[in-house]
Amino acid sequence: MQTLCFQGLTKAYGGVQALSDVTLSLSSGRVHALMGENGAGKSTLIKLIAGVVAADRMTVLRDGVGVPLRNAAEATRAGFRFIHQELNIVPQLSVAENVLLGHPAPRRFGAFIDWRSLEDRAASALSFLGADHIDVRQQAGSLATGDRMLTRIASALVADAGSPEPCLYVFDEPTAALTASESTKLFDVIARLKERGAGVLYVSHRMNEVLQICDDVTVLRDGRHVLTTEIAKTNREKIIAAMTGKQLSDAIPGRTTAVGKGVACRIRALATRDLTGLDLSLAEGEILGVAGLDEAGQTAFLRLILGQGRVQQGVLEVLGGPAPKSPEQAWAQGIAYVPRERRSQGLMLGMGVRPNALFPHLGDYGLLARKGAEVARTQTLAHQVRLRFQGTEQPVGQLSGGNQQKVLFARAIAKNPKLLLLEEPTRGVDVGARAEIHGLIRTLSNSGTAVILASSDLVELLGLSDRIIILQGRRQVAVLDRQAMTPADLLSRIYAAEVA
Repeated sequence: MQTLCFQGLTKAYGGVQALSDVTLSLSSGRVHALMGENGAGKSTLIKLIAGVVAADRMTVLRDGVGVPLRNAAEATRAGFRFIHQELNIVPQLSVAENVLLGHPAPRRFGAFIDWRSLEDRAASALSFLGADHIDVRQQAGSLATGDRMLTRIASALVADAGSPEPCLYVFDEPTAALTASESTKLFDVIARLKERGAGVLYVSHRMNEVLQICDDVTVLRDGRHVLTTEIAKTNREKIIAAMTGKQLSDAIPGRTTAVGKGVACRIRALATRDLTGLDLSLAEGEILGVAGLDEAGQTAFLRLILGQGRVQQGVLEVLGGPAPKSPEQAWAQGIAYVPRERRSQGLMLGMGVRPNALFPHLGDYGLLARKGAEVARTQTLAHQVRLRFQGTEQPVGQLSGGNQQKVLFARAIAKNPKLLLLEEPTRGVDVGARAEIHGLIRTLSNSGTAVILASSDLVELLGLSDRIIILQGRRQVAVLDRQAMTPADLLSRIYAAEVA
């Protein structure tokens, strides 16, 4: 393949135009970024070229010759491979079985699965990724989040006998679940795919990644093509303007009020089954960042405050009293939580915006549902978080990723929380939604809400936090004042803690 052109991509859902006459041209040995706000049409475009959704109109040309693309099987035969944002693995199967899902299993005597060969092929694909630490025999459900993504990527790298060499790899937010070191390994793999002559379509909201590894960029807005250019001929500001239709700074809003004098959370010499050595105080209105390598204890720390852990030693006081013993108690006491995985941990995808936004607060509406009051409250919350939706009963599974995240924030702010727990709050959202979420966090902080923010985005941590706690091996190793720190400074402290 020298060029691969998708012409006139058009798709409407129930009269709503998702894509309108979009053309995308890709070249061998180049990484092409696809960018746009949530709802711009990126996911629809990927579904069309993957053959999982029928286009209203589309022409596919490879080196000027037509390519049939009516279903997923034809996309695979054409040499297209897809690594999606959602971590779709089968947890009950082994890593090797997950890597080889969708590929013909090697056989012995034409009948029996050759398990050794299957495991060797899986191990080879993972080795290409630099993921030799993953045991292909272990159950995939036991993997850390980053290793699950590496397993899905490895599956796309498996070559089947008699099948054409893949000519296009589509990566949809691949680093959203990866640590910095895992992301670096992925970028090395993409560089090797380029050297092989494959084309790469890279979908990401992370501007630094796009500017670092991509050769070209296409921007969609409201289902239409607005920009295609070489990365060397553009910059961050021009891309953001193309995405949003306006000049929009990605700077994080600063603090406008002083941190309060009251104590929202007090921790002394604390140890649990999952954590040790925690010792700090969180003031009213303060934002405490939580940093560390993947699985360093960030989730366990937040869930402890939420009432999902048991103190074995030390003191934990929350909002002037004993720590909650359950999430239900936590929400009732004024503690709100936005989890890391919105689709699997936070939302009921088949249900509407209204029940999702009000779920922890339904008791406020009495034993009998008062739909009118619930709808009115949902509409008010939707306005506060600038939610783009068709109505309060629209299933949240139909919303873009950024708007799904806003539903979780609507739930979190519904009762003016005194303590807000956030884990990767802007993961997989576009620059516009990211700015709105950062503004919402800052507004809550300025009004006196204490915030504990766990994020792998170092710019986000430094931009929002007043102090940052570093965890290593589920142990507190440092509490830092973020003033005058750069992302490089923070990263070096994280890795210094890992080595210490």
